[in-house]
Amino acid sequence: MAAPKLLARGLYPFSLGIACGDPTPTGIVLWTRLAPDPLAPGGGMPQRPVEVSFQIAKDEAMSRVVASGTATAGPQWAHSVHVEVEGLQPDSWYWYQFKFRGEVSPKGRARTLPLPSVMPEKLRFAFASCQNYQFGYYTAFDHLAQESPDLVVHLGDYIYESGSRKEGMSIRSHQSGACMTLDDYRVRYALYKSDPLLQRAHEVAPWIVTWDDHEFANNCNGIIPGKPMVAREFLSRRAAAYQAYFEHMPLRRASLPSGPDLLLYRDFNFGKLASFQVLDTRQYRSVQVGGEKVLPQGKAALSSKRSILGETQKKWLFDSLSTSPCSWNVLAQQVMFARVDMTRGEEKGYNMDKWAGYENDRRQLIRHLQQNKIANPVVITGDIHSNWASEIPNDFDGAKATDVAVELVGTSISSSGDGQDKPKRNSWLFNENPHVKFHNNERGYVMCEVTPTLWRADFRTVEYITRAGAPRQTRASYVVEAGAPKLVRA
Repeated sequence: MAAPKLLARGLYPFSLGIACGDPTPTGIVLWTRLAPDPLAPGGGMPQRPVEVSFQIAKDEAMSRVVASGTATAGPQWAHSVHVEVEGLQPDSWYWYQFKFRGEVSPKGRARTLPLPSVMPEKLRFAFASCQNYQFGYYTAFDHLAQESPDLVVHLGDYIYESGSRKEGMSIRSHQSGACMTLDDYRVRYALYKSDPLLQRAHEVAPWIVTWDDHEFANNCNGIIPGKPMVAREFLSRRAAAYQAYFEHMPLRRASLPSGPDLLLYRDFNFGKLASFQVLDTRQYRSVQVGGEKVLPQGKAALSSKRSILGETQKKWLFDSLSTSPCSWNVLAQQVMFARVDMTRGEEKGYNMDKWAGYENDRRQLIRHLQQNKIANPVVITGDIHSNWASEIPNDFDGAKATDVAVELVGTSISSSGDGQDKPKRNSWLFNENPHVKFHNNERGYVMCEVTPTLWRADFRTVEYITRAGAPRQTRASYVVEAGAPKLVRA
C-alpha cells in the first residue's frame, strides 16, 4: 500500500514565512505555521501531528548553532509552532531557521533584550498597525525591513475580518466573506501572511504584538460586538478569532487562549532604557457610547463605572508603571489617548471609540503618571490610519495645565488607501487642539530612536500604496528630551 501524501499538492510548507517575538534577556519565541496549501481551511496539512526541527545560530550561515531541537505541529493549532528558546546571551543578535521533511524555511533575525541592570546606549524600534489587504500594497513594510530595527511593535488590525469589497473598490481581494468561524479566520491570516513584504518585515527583527478590533470584529468590546449578536454566537466567534490570532503570532504559552479569553497585556524592559507596557483596550472595555460617533462628552463618557482597560488590567498597569526602573515608559496601545476635538467651531465633539469615551480611566492614568512621577511616559498608538503627535496635559480644560506625557500615533500600513500629506481639517484642527503638534494622512510607520536622554520619532510615509514601489519619505521628525514632555520639531 502506497504511503499517503504528506503535503497537499507537494507545495512548500513555509508559505506563511517565519517570525520571532516576545523577547527576554535570555530567550525568544520562534514561530512558523506549516501550510503548503495556505488558502485551504486546513492549510493542506494532514489531520495528524508532525515534527518540525529548528536551529538558532550566531551567524547567518547557521554554522555556529547555539540551540536546536524539534517541535510538534498539530492540527488542533493549525500546525503552528511556538518554540520558546531559552539559554541565550543577553543583548545579542541571532539567526534562526526551521526544517520540515527536507524543506527549509527562510532565515530570520532574532535578538534578546539587555539585562535589567544594564543601561543601553540606544534602542531603535518601529511601530506599525492597520494593514487592510484590500486597499493596496505593503510598501511601508519593505522600507521598515530595510531599516533593520531592534524591535517592531505592532499595535493591531493585523487582519481585517470583513468580506471582500465590491469589484473596482479594492486593489487586492479578501476572496471570501466576513470571518465567522475558525477556518474563516485561519484562511484570512494565511492570505495576509502570504504577502512577501510582510514576511520580510517579520524576518528582520522580533515583533511585540497586540490587537485592536479587526482581528475579531469592528468596534468590538468586552460585552457586545459592534453589531447586535446573541451572546453565544458572539463568544463562539470571539473564541475562533482569538485562537487564530494565537496560531499566527509569535506569542508565548502564557497567552494561550482559553475559549473566548486570551491574556495579551504584558511588559518588556529593554534594560533600564525603556519599559514597554503592552495594553489590551478591546477585550475588557465597557460598551462604547455611540460606537465611533463624534459626540460631546456626556454623563456616560464621564461615568466612573465605565472602563477601557478593566479593573484587573488597570491595576496591573499602575503597578507596572510604579515599579518600572526605566528611563522611558512606553504605553503600547490601540486607540488615541489624547482628547482631540473633531468638531469645527464652538461645539465640541470627540470620537467615543477612543479614550475620550472612557474619560475616568484616562484621568486616573494621567493622575497616576503625575503623582508617582513616572519617568518620561510616551504613548504609542495605532488604529486611526493617520499620523499624530500630541502633548498630554494633566487637564485638557485647564488654562494652567502641565504636560505629563507625549503621544505618537502612527498611521496605517495600507488601510484607507492612498492618503494626503496635509488633510483639509488641518486648517482648523491645530487652533482647536493646541496640544496637537502634527497631523498627516499618508500611509507608513514610525521609527523611533531612544537614548537615556533623548527620544526621536521619525514619521516615515509613502505617497501611494495603490500601486507598488513608492519611495520612502520622512514627513516629520520630533524629539523629546528626558524630563521634559514636550515635542520639539527636529
